[in-house]
Amino acid sequence: MSSDHTQSAERSATVTGAAARPSSAEAPFLDLLARGAPADVYEQPVLLARADGRSAEAIAGLEHAKALALRVRAELEGRRRREAELSALFETAHDLAGLRDLDAVLQAIVQRARSLLGTDIAYLSLNDPARGDTYMRVTEGSVAARFQQLRLGMGEGLGGLVAQTARPYVTDDYFKDDRFQHTLTIDSGVRDEGLVAILGVPLMLGHRVIGVLFAADRRARVFEREQIALLGSFAALAAAAIDTANLLTETRAALAGLERANEIIQDRSGVIERASDIHDRLAELVLRGGGVQDVAAAVSQVLDGAVEFTEIDASPAKALEASRVEGHAVRHRDDWIAAVAAGGELLGALVLRGHPGLDPVDQRTLERAAMVTSLLLLARRSAAEAEQRVRGELLDDLLDARDRDPRLLRERASRLDADLDTTHVVLAARLDGTAADADQAAAARRRLWSAASHLAGTRHGLAAARDGGTVLLLPLDPGDTATDLARRTAAQLGAAVHEAVTVGASAPVEKPAARPEAMVAAYEEGRRCLDALRLLGRTGDGAAAEDFGFLGLLLAGDRDIGGFVERTIGQLVRYDERRGTDLLRTLDAYFACGMSPARTKDDLHVHVNTVAQRLERVGRLLGGDWQEPGRVLEIQLALRLRRLAGSVRP
Repeated sequence: MSSDHTQSAERSATVTGAAARPSSAEAPFLDLLARGAPADVYEQPVLLARADGRSAEAIAGLEHAKALALRVRAELEGRRRREAELSALFETAHDLAGLRDLDAVLQAIVQRARSLLGTDIAYLSLNDPARGDTYMRVTEGSVAARFQQLRLGMGEGLGGLVAQTARPYVTDDYFKDDRFQHTLTIDSGVRDEGLVAILGVPLMLGHRVIGVLFAADRRARVFEREQIALLGSFAALAAAAIDTANLLTETRAALAGLERANEIIQDRSGVIERASDIHDRLAELVLRGGGVQDVAAAVSQVLDGAVEFTEIDASPAKALEASRVEGHAVRHRDDWIAAVAAGGELLGALVLRGHPGLDPVDQRTLERAAMVTSLLLLARRSAAEAEQRVRGELLDDLLDARDRDPRLLRERASRLDADLDTTHVVLAARLDGTAADADQAAAARRRLWSAASHLAGTRHGLAAARDGGTVLLLPLDPGDTATDLARRTAAQLGAAVHEAVTVGASAPVEKPAARPEAMVAAYEEGRRCLDALRLLGRTGDGAAAEDFGFLGLLLAGDRDIGGFVERTIGQLVRYDERRGTDLLRTLDAYFACGMSPARTKDDLHVHVNTVAQRLERVGRLLGGDWQEPGRVLEIQLALRLRRLAGSVRP
């Protein structure tokens, strides 16, 4: 049998088999995901379908399934990458905890940095105070002997710029970058190595730069912010390794020169045992998925004191900033503060209470516990962001994919602790502040989505970014109303983002997974309510369709409500404001009493002549035809709109 015939038979078998299964479009991509196939292979099922003359609908289904599969693959790749980064940092921290050979630890740091950043070469240079220059300490991937033996004057080259500013620097093309001082020696070494793109981050001990950690490529490359932060984490570990090695060297030298060496060793043994104990405990906590409070409890036992994690606002600001800048725990009255930070971002603090006298090793233990806490918080943040995306995708499917299997939708919701067989309300939320530019507006929308996702998670609901705002699907508790839910949601989101958030709610929807048409209609109804609130000037409020009655049908779109009220009864409004009269109240009562002056005077508790005089004044202000049917309808509508726009929450 020929090769072409065989391939055709295989394609036919694939297409026939796929048609026999309920999810024929997804099947080949699920197989590719299971095999870990590269991204370019995902186009083959679509090409095979086109070659076999499949229908446009089938090909469109395959294209949709391919897009979803590639998204899943990208998400999996991102998670694998984050897991690899965290694992490498944990392994390096473990190496540092059991530091015996400084060169081995630094070599491992450089190797892991090169592997995770995917660069051609990584290297580490250290300052030599005695000679007043800096030298290569460790290289990985280098092929040029001259480059490996470079010694640079202080302030020269990219490394000199990093050392001077104590900040990371990156260059896409080394030889075209004039921000730093080029020298013949450095340029010759870089040229021998063939480097083009270079990233350098400082190794800091307190305020002092002791060296630079580099990652470089032999081609032009743009380093991403996450990669810079990752290299910075490795640099912090390298600095800690050097600092620890220096401490060990100093300790050994001191012990060699002291007659009381045995006494000193005995005095320090308890501290070292505690440090080893906490390192083991922290490693165990990380491996079994412990949390921030578990870390604090473990450190409390080892340091024999009360250690707790505090948020940024609950920590002494000056001490917290000093700890972040110096990279060490600092004393604050009778407490010790160790900043919990990652990539320059403050996440909180570990506070040791009532322990003014702290051994240097115990201080280092507190600092390393703060580092582990930052890694755990970053991992928790990544998990929360992933859950938010999953909740948003499910809600998007409920609103867009009307042919989804309700059973599968309910199963996906169940995994998120949401029950789509109960009654829910669709809420459309939007910020009402004005942003200075597009970037600030986008950041504000992200904050709203994040706050809505958190609220949905705590309320067993769903949330997604949509149409420039956020849409939520929240369960309706027994005895609650859509209006109450909308107002609570507006208040909670507004408090979370510190801006006014307006929320429009739909009527209750029963079993949303089984009623896609009702979901779409509910979302549109919620948006109409949102538009109505904003048109009436009730920003920062929440309401449902039931609050507007028949007017809810008239308030969609961009109608000028204020202008309509002004044109229709504006003269009466200004007359009452200037003279303190009750023409508007009289007109309201007149219409409510069926346009009967006799019933109106009873309702207002005034004489009938007073009613007649007021109605005469209304006629002079509005015109002689104000009681014509068409004018009466407009005036009544304007009165009603004015009451709604000026209404307040009960």
